[in-house]
Amino acid sequence: MKNFLNQVSPPALPFPRSQYNRAYQDQLNNVLRLYFEQLSTNLNTLVGSTGGRFTQFPYLAVSDYNDHTVIANTANVMTFSQTDFANGCSLVTTSKLTATYTGLYNLQFSTQFQNSDTQLHDVSVWLRVNGTDVVGSTGLISIPNSHGGIDGHSINGWNFFVQLDGGSYVEIWWSTTNAAVTIQTYAVGATPTRPSTASNVATLSFVSTYGT
Repeated sequence: MKNFLNQVSPPALPFPRSQYNRAYQDQLNNVLRLYFEQLSTNLNTLVGSTGGRFTQFPYLAVSDYNDHTVIANTANVMTFSQTDFANGCSLVTTSKLTATYTGLYNLQFSTQFQNSDTQLHDVSVWLRVNGTDVVGSTGLISIPNSHGGIDGHSINGWNFFVQLDGGSYVEIWWSTTNAAVTIQTYAVGATPTRPSTASNVATLSFVSTYGT
């Protein structure tokens, strides 16, 4: 299985002759044949069943390792403290997942909620594109109440398709019915040993162009 594409450079064509010359024509044909064979090999590899691994689509992966407390029944933007991976997209002012290129993008998020109250409370999560709420994007979540002296926990996430023009951005917003619900990060665990928990994670992946 081929694991790479050969870089192809324009061929150095022989200088033309003022009159027909068989040796020159054979040389020209050979140079063009080699060039088109390289192009054909790369193209056939790309359109093969595993050719997609050679392409680079725009993408962004961001995360956060801070706790977030809010006032009940207020709109709050989810923020991120670091960029994990990026190509053709960027994180602007901690919350704006920004596309460099126009296209249809798949936005996914995962958030670690915590509820310290003895009652179950609700959370709403929705999108804003360029500061405008996206119709139909709100999702409702019920966060478990504390039990046995342990706070209630729920990690939630889903994905959206969003249309973004070059330079446009999408944000994830949330609210809760009670300030006892927070977004939390957790340290490395023990018994068994397990990794830390990010409070917020989001990815933005290019899916396709759209429009004409």
